[in-house]
Amino acid sequence: MNRTIPKIGAAIVTITVILFAVCMIVDFPFGSYFVCMLLSLGYIMTAVGFQYESCENRRVSANIGVAMAVVYAVLILFVYFAQTTSVRLENLNEQAARILDYQRGGLLFYYDLLGYGMLALSTFFIGLSIDSNSKADKWMKRLMMIHGIFFISCFILPMTGIFTGMANGEAKNAGTIALLGWCVYFLPIGILSYQHFQKAP
Repeated sequence: MNRTIPKIGAAIVTITVILFAVCMIVDFPFGSYFVCMLLSLGYIMTAVGFQYESCENRRVSANIGVAMAVVYAVLILFVYFAQTTSVRLENLNEQAARILDYQRGGLLFYYDLLGYGMLALSTFFIGLSIDSNSKADKWMKRLMMIHGIFFISCFILPMTGIFTGMANGEAKNAGTIALLGWCVYFLPIGILSYQHFQKAP
């Protein structure tokens, strides 16, 4: 069970990243919001699996990684549950839409970026905790740690005002391309994590 659950989590991560990319390409926002909620849950399952198998002298790093994973999941669930319920189903006035509608680049959009910044920190610390014994695990460890760099852009860029044009529908294509690039980067992490837990004793 201790290997099966994180393996299922890694499978969820892999599948939801693919589905997220597809939803972005076909411009299906509800689908992308929904699968991102599942992605966050799958990632927690995966992160706890790495925490479980971490050796004693790497346990603090693994614990930090799991804590950041939980923060990520809470922010993402908060943002996307709002998008699939209140924003989609209610008649919001202009001020409320600017705050709540993810596509308008308001407050919840910034919370979303913060959430993915926490994911980046989580993968960095989880990567630090992994004792890589195979070529595949070494690649997974490197990808996770390098992914930590995304924290800087997710945390700092919103403070520069670079996303303010989203309120007028500007830079949508650039945002889609950036998200698809993230999918291409993160997909191997899901696949390698699944393979890791599949071959684990």
